[in-house]
Amino acid sequence: MKDKIVVGLSGGVDSSVTAHLLQQQGYDVVGVFMQNWEDDNNDEYCSIKEDSMDAISVADLLNIDIELVNFAKEYKDRVFSYFLAEYSAGRTPNPDILCNSEIKFKCFLDYAIKLGGVKMATGHYAANRVRPDGRTELIRAADQSKDQTYFLYRLSQEQVSQAVFPLGQLQKTEVRAIAEQIALPNARKKDSTGICFIGERPFREFLNRYLPKVPGLMVTPEGRKVGEHMGLMYYTIGQRQGLGIGGEGLPWFVAGKDMEKNELIVVQGHDHPLLLKNDLVALDCSWILGETPAPGRYTAKTRYRQQDAACTLAVIDGGVKLTFDEPQWAMTPGQSMVLYDGDVCMGGGIIQ
Repeated sequence: MKDKIVVGLSGGVDSSVTAHLLQQQGYDVVGVFMQNWEDDNNDEYCSIKEDSMDAISVADLLNIDIELVNFAKEYKDRVFSYFLAEYSAGRTPNPDILCNSEIKFKCFLDYAIKLGGVKMATGHYAANRVRPDGRTELIRAADQSKDQTYFLYRLSQEQVSQAVFPLGQLQKTEVRAIAEQIALPNARKKDSTGICFIGERPFREFLNRYLPKVPGLMVTPEGRKVGEHMGLMYYTIGQRQGLGIGGEGLPWFVAGKDMEKNELIVVQGHDHPLLLKNDLVALDCSWILGETPAPGRYTAKTRYRQQDAACTLAVIDGGVKLTFDEPQWAMTPGQSMVLYDGDVCMGGGIIQ
């Protein structure tokens, strides 16, 4: 009898090709479509109806069973409440990371096991491999421009070892080509963006529905008033757009937040010293191999769309300290630092 594998079918091209590839490998594939957001599930922003229809038509074409599950309560409790708490505290969280560790690789993994799956599979661009000591490593995808290990760094040893990533060795162009070849109905569907399971929407308007906005002053580091902000939660370190500060000279950027005074600190010039730092402290760390990496030389990313930066790791009480060879731009509290040893994603933590 063939092994059963459970695939998270999102309605997108990546997960659809994942299901097809696993079928080709001889697995008994079952698809699961997750609905994790219900608050304003209308056609304008939430594409749940369209996505679920796409997932169903893909399952139909591939001749596999599909189940629709609802993890909206778990998403609210475990991901969205954290998201709001971080914004309230003036930090900029990354909900996609928590969404992976808490929903896709926890609720979904438990559900996959209940369905009798030996493994669960997703359309992430990542790979894994078993080490000589029996533990499983998380490895970067072959398509460096699509690699998603940054978003998976909080996975545990158990989660990484039970996951299958069929797209890890493929380029995105190859995935699209396979989709066209087998005539998938969503072969040309564009990739989803926006917040995990919530989608793209006007962000200020969305946050405003959940958190009270408290306007205040925009000031220079010397305390000179240059404008007014709409509420500290709407801004992130390094932000240039939407500040509304006119005048001569270099463009303005957000460099910090004074929560006590409710002031947004802004500076002129992309390379202002306040935007460049050589070191960071990361707490609330999560390590894929189950232990803190040994002090030494690594590379790290402090945001997803960023080249790796060479650094030295030191272990401190409750977390780690990284010292970079070159100053890093706009490192943002609440965002994640993800550590790499070559192609191996070690894990990471929350920037303080």
